Amino acid sequence: MLKASIPFVDLRGKSQIDLLRNYPDKAHELIKGCKNALGFKSKAAAFLGLPFTDNRSHEWLKRTQNPYLYEIESFAELLRTRGVYSLNLCYEWACTSGVFRTKESVSILRVLDWPVPHMGRHMIVALQSGKAGDFFNITWPGTSGVFNALAPQRFCASINLAPMRKHNRGLIGDWLTNRRIFDKQNALPPPHLLRHVFETAKTYDEAKQMLTHTRIAVPAIFVLAGTHAGEGCVIERLENTAEVLELSASQQLTTANHFNSSLDRVGNGWRPREPDSAGRHKQACGIHGHDLSQNFDWLRSPIINHNTRLALVMDASTRRLSAQGFEGMLQVTDVFNLPPESYEQLEAV
Repeated sequence: MLKASIPFVDLRGKSQIDLLRNYPDKAHELIKGCKNALGFKSKAAAFLGLPFTDNRSHEWLKRTQNPYLYEIESFAELLRTRGVYSLNLCYEWACTSGVFRTKESVSILRVLDWPVPHMGRHMIVALQSGKAGDFFNITWPGTSGVFNALAPQRFCASINLAPMRKHNRGLIGDWLTNRRIFDKQNALPPPHLLRHVFETAKTYDEAKQMLTHTRIAVPAIFVLAGTHAGEGCVIERLENTAEVLELSASQQLTTANHFNSSLDRVGNGWRPREPDSAGRHKQACGIHGHDLSQNFDWLRSPIINHNTRLALVMDASTRRLSAQGFEGMLQVTDVFNLPPESYEQLEAV
């Protein structure tokens, strides 16, 4: 399989809607994969199930007065296919992430796992602007949230799916109960909060404050790094509560898809996300800062697995952004490295 190049797009002064207009094929492929991941693999299942999930997602966005509602409605109108609203509220993936000291700065290591096929091949690096300044968003056309991004000389951050809250009703029963809890919330979904942070937070401390104290609609794990040696943390979140794990004097701080703070003892406990959250976390703890200099040589199983779609290294101080798309263990894109001082590789939108 030939490797694809990751497009580098200038969206300053434009919007995610403009991005979708220029890459509709990538969005259609992503939604097709999302239908499979949601269990709608046959046309009959999609015909019966997607209107229900899409309508519920759309109604939830309207009821909560979501600030990105118009954008998502525009996505649906442009693509004219079911699944757009479901995709934008489909917060169901696993990740392994961490903050690592590298000389005088801090880098984020990030691997995103999601059971959506071909997702790695269709990602884009978009240069976007907000009130606080420019940032590089590693994203997909047709998605409104931010999952991984770099704001040079401010901070970089990513988001991991939190473990599943237990209700002692089995896997399916717990999942359904958690969806009902989510339906009653009126706060921002975590990826929308992260987007708001990149658009408005001017410093690492502001970003940390917002990610720690802003109410969210569902539990999440945020990974944040600043521009100085001590600026790194993992923020484990419930809807109205947070525990912050600080990088402080250590060389690294890693996370997967289970809680490492006192939140793990809240309620009836938590179900770690597959595949092998404990194993991925243990493997990540063995990675050291000097290993990050050679792109993705540090990738080892189980961090890389059958659901891996993206590997990423970010550093807000040095302006490093290295990304590569995966289809499981297979590399499906060339390595993208952000040009050090120029925007010569930018594509027009």
